[in-house]
Amino acid sequence: MGDVLAGFHAAWEFDTDSVLIRFERGIRTPRLLQALGERRIPYEALAAVEPASGKRGTVVLRAVPRPGADPLIDAADGQLKESCDPYRLVLPAERELLAEYYADEIRARLGPRAAEPAERHLVAAPVPPLSFKAYDGKASFDGRAVSFRWFWTGASSAKWKAGDQRFPVEELAGVEWRSPDVLGGHLRLVPRGTEDSRPGDTDQDPAAVVFGMGYGLVHESLPFAAAVLAAVRDRSGRGATVPAPRRVPVGRPDPGGIADRIRHLGALHEAGLLTDDEFSAKKAQLLAEL
Repeated sequence: MGDVLAGFHAAWEFDTDSVLIRFERGIRTPRLLQALGERRIPYEALAAVEPASGKRGTVVLRAVPRPGADPLIDAADGQLKESCDPYRLVLPAERELLAEYYADEIRARLGPRAAEPAERHLVAAPVPPLSFKAYDGKASFDGRAVSFRWFWTGASSAKWKAGDQRFPVEELAGVEWRSPDVLGGHLRLVPRGTEDSRPGDTDQDPAAVVFGMGYGLVHESLPFAAAVLAAVRDRSGRGATVPAPRRVPVGRPDPGGIADRIRHLGALHEAGLLTDDEFSAKKAQLLAEL
């Protein structure tokens, strides 16, 4: 498509096989989105996209990733606040027709298995090295191993006795992230062979770091958890991350779909959201696809 749809705190740039989401840097942009910077989302990674009414005179265009396609969303496990959702674009209400138009454009490019969980990660994870401070220690990940270095001011006696920890990726089965915005926030590693065991108190577990007021912040600890999860699945062969989607040729469009898109353009033009020149150029581009 080659178009750009700019909203509050983010802009979506549409390509043939993916959408590039760029997040603004500013005091009003959530820190998680600033930390992510930009993300390329292949249409193959999406299950759906829907426009909806937002708050205070806005409209929202929200994409829904397929389960298993994005390590960040898998690690978050439904705990992200709405404002921190990287798949949510907030627009002024007058752009509602534009939101509907681009929703249709994306739906037309969803993969044939959009309704199914992804067998592997299709969205790139944050790139190591990564680190953050928890209440009881510092967590570091260099791409090969996770290390915990305990703080004498916060670590329990059990963790001090166990000593600083290092967990090679090949010895891990997963990672558990609980948001620092709720009571009991933590990051816990799951060593291989312990998947079915009942975990104990994170304060006493040398495979876990505990969050707290000002520690383990979402924009630091969640990208960390996503990077570890992607590395673990990559090593296990259950889902390698795709760093950049490859451009693939698009099949011949359906004439009926082209007609629907031109009607959408006409509505945008009548609403004053497209100039005469923009409407004519886009219409000609669509007709050329037939």
